[in-house]
Amino acid sequence: MIAAVVGSVTPPGRLRRAVAEALDRAAAPSTLIDLAEHPLPFAGTVKPDAPALTTIAEADAVLLATPVYRGTYTGALKNLLDLLPVEALQGKAVAIVAMGATDHHSLGADWHLRDVLAWFGAVAAPTGVYLTSRDFEDGAPTERAERVLDELLAGLVALADALPTHLGPPPLAARPRTGA
Repeated sequence: MIAAVVGSVTPPGRLRRAVAEALDRAAAPSTLIDLAEHPLPFAGTVKPDAPALTTIAEADAVLLATPVYRGTYTGALKNLLDLLPVEALQGKAVAIVAMGATDHHSLGADWHLRDVLAWFGAVAAPTGVYLTSRDFEDGAPTERAERVLDELLAGLVALADALPTHLGPPPLAARPRTGA
């Protein structure tokens, strides 16, 4: 099962529509978590009891989709990642979709998310998808956008299916702390 997270807090827009339609076409079962519809408490304020966190932890693979804000992924997506236990993504296949107005920020969210995913010990798909305004016509994804999203999801499923059950030692974040 794929858990797809749309990390925008604004009303459903083009990115959500593109991800939802791609999930509908995918061969694997999926769940869409739209952070605009499922706001989470701010990390550190309360221990969350959020179905979104459980869905991600139980998924076989995760798709993180984010608009680009100030050259990186959204604060809402960062908050979700702050709330997730390390084990929720450890050793799990994860793919990245980002969307911005122009090509100028095409790698910002990708680079930053890859750093965080490495901290979790997740296995990031080697390539992601970056969409811009030209990938949409009247709010709908173009054929090109549909094709690259479909390829990304197929690759994500293949990656998840190919991962061994043990990838080595846990990431530093998941190791027990010992007194020094």
